[in-house]
Amino acid sequence: MIWSGSCHCGVVRFEVNAELDELTTCDCSLCVKKNAVMAKVHESALTVLAGEDALSLYQWNTRRAKHYFCSRCGIYTFHRKRSAPDHYGVNVFCLEGFDVASLPIRATEGVGMSVAPQGARPQWPGPRGREA
Repeated sequence: MIWSGSCHCGVVRFEVNAELDELTTCDCSLCVKKNAVMAKVHESALTVLAGEDALSLYQWNTRRAKHYFCSRCGIYTFHRKRSAPDHYGVNVFCLEGFDVASLPIRATEGVGMSVAPQGARPQWPGPRGREA
């Protein structure tokens, strides 16, 4: 299935070519504040059609995850995932005609993703220390 997506002002437009079967929330400090509900898609399933130059990048903690926002209207569109670097988390509220109630929502743990190796779960790939 192909989903069309955009930010609020329409400058950033993208497509997701994927069968969505689950949504997630995250309890990290950023996702809680942006109240994100996301669909996980492989990087090959996301295509930015317009406004790539208008995307603003936000990184924190290990700087592994890359969170993209429209620099004009401020809407979070998608992010490259820290836990699965070859996947994106897509803001499902940006997808045209998508019914959030149609899929189960699974809560994921982000608050415990440590910067340092102590206690980091093995299923979370990627760097365990600060990147430059």
